[in-house]
Amino acid sequence: MTMRQILNKIYSISGWTAAFFIVAICLIVMAQVFLNLLDRLSSRITGEAIGLTIPSYADFTGFFLAGASFLALAYTLRDGSHIRVSLVLQHLSPKLRHGVEIWCLAIAATMTAYFTVYTGFLVHESYIYNDLSPGMVAIPIWTPMLPMLIGLAILAVALIDELLCVMTGGQPSYEGKGENLLEQDHAE
Repeated sequence: MTMRQILNKIYSISGWTAAFFIVAICLIVMAQVFLNLLDRLSSRITGEAIGLTIPSYADFTGFFLAGASFLALAYTLRDGSHIRVSLVLQHLSPKLRHGVEIWCLAIAATMTAYFTVYTGFLVHESYIYNDLSPGMVAIPIWTPMLPMLIGLAILAVALIDELLCVMTGGQPSYEGKGENLLEQDHAE
């Protein structure tokens, strides 16, 4: 297996894991709505609510949303789904555009690597001090922080991957994808 195949597999797994978290959010919310309906029905029939609830369901869905958001970052970058302001870039000469692209990727990779390292410190600190979530179900807070750290690390790798690709004369994977959506709609 080549390095390109390994990296693409990592980006894909990250994207699918983000999708899993979104599905988990939907399932938890649907289950809670169903329990609320049963509780309301019981209240109307017997005059008393049963008190059915999923403990800390709002906390869990929030944790899953954070995990999904961060784990999707590298996949959406490679897919060209991130919002890019290319209005200035499209008016530059190819040589200058290439330089600006390298500069932007270098800044983004540096910032993401910085955030990854310090998020790693934060996760480690939460683990060492056994920080717990404040909800009804107290869980170690480093566990929902871990997908955030993994997502940032994979994004840092993806940005470095793109930077190396552009520096060696290649096209970034996101180039042309997701741009000019209005023109694509009119062409169909």
